[in-house]
Amino acid sequence: MTHFIDSFPSRTIDIDSITYTYFGGTAYLGLQDFKPYQNIFIENLKRYGTNYGASRKSNVRFTVFEKAELVLANLVGSEACLTMSSGYLAGQFLAQFLEHKKHKLFYAPNTHSALFTKKAKNYDRYTNLYEGITKHLASKNSSIPVLFLDSIDFSGINYPQFTLLKSLPLSEIILVVDDSHGIGVVGENGIGVFKDLQKLGAKQLFMCCSLGKGFGIQAGAVFGTKKHITVMENSTFFGGASPASPAGVATFIDAQGIYQKRRTLLEENLRLFLQETKKLKVFTYMKGHPTFSYQNQKLTDTLFQHKIIVTHFNYPNQNANIMSRIVISAVHTKKDILKLTKVLNENI
Repeated sequence: MTHFIDSFPSRTIDIDSITYTYFGGTAYLGLQDFKPYQNIFIENLKRYGTNYGASRKSNVRFTVFEKAELVLANLVGSEACLTMSSGYLAGQFLAQFLEHKKHKLFYAPNTHSALFTKKAKNYDRYTNLYEGITKHLASKNSSIPVLFLDSIDFSGINYPQFTLLKSLPLSEIILVVDDSHGIGVVGENGIGVFKDLQKLGAKQLFMCCSLGKGFGIQAGAVFGTKKHITVMENSTFFGGASPASPAGVATFIDAQGIYQKRRTLLEENLRLFLQETKKLKVFTYMKGHPTFSYQNQKLTDTLFQHKIIVTHFNYPNQNANIMSRIVISAVHTKKDILKLTKVLNENI
């Protein structure tokens, strides 16, 4: 069932004059309607305007972009960073940058469409992926394999252990990871997965992400070595694209204290949910991440009958399987969590 609303879906949603508790979406830190966060954004909006459509290569430039990129690079542990107007654009930027005759592109199971090119081949199993990459490396083809994947793929295959990824000959592979659902949420201080992946010894490591899920701003980012980021910065793709809102990236810089406090609330809510839910085995979930996927239409219907709405729709298109997911966020109250766990314990 599709629900149409006219305000941001926070911890509750009003539909047909009925209030439902909302456990869906991707606003993990509950920032978008959090007044202290909004106040920072509003002040930056007054300073930087509602939009800035000029190229980042223009002769008149905001300094705030470079400042935010330095903060981001330091946060995740990369040499350099570039921001863009969305996470999807950041993924396409990396995919097109790496798509040339010197590279052979491979896609792990559940990779987000933001990383796909027209020549992409998605593997539905890691065993097939392993076979495809090892055959390519054993052939006389001199092109370097480039492996694209999502850090948080909601199946538990990748984050947090990356067990199957470790089985690949990573020293011969360029690794490209979308950490949209991880950065700002997982890792110490929300650093995401970049440092963990660095330890695996890939030939090269690139990362991209949306900044909307963990940090509540409409922007994306690309991470890599200073050398590669400089080349990307001088490309026509980057120069021709409008940047993220400067008010948004300025808010990212100014709200670091808020992010930390909201992550603490999220961790407390997640701990309570795990403590109170009796049959966690029916869900697919990852340690430290506040999402719980399942395949049970009846459960979604039962939750709705108890005035609880979760994420439940065909993703990424109408021909795909239904994605059903309970999402815990920093905005939920203890009462909300206990209401949810009571219904789950009585019906699964």
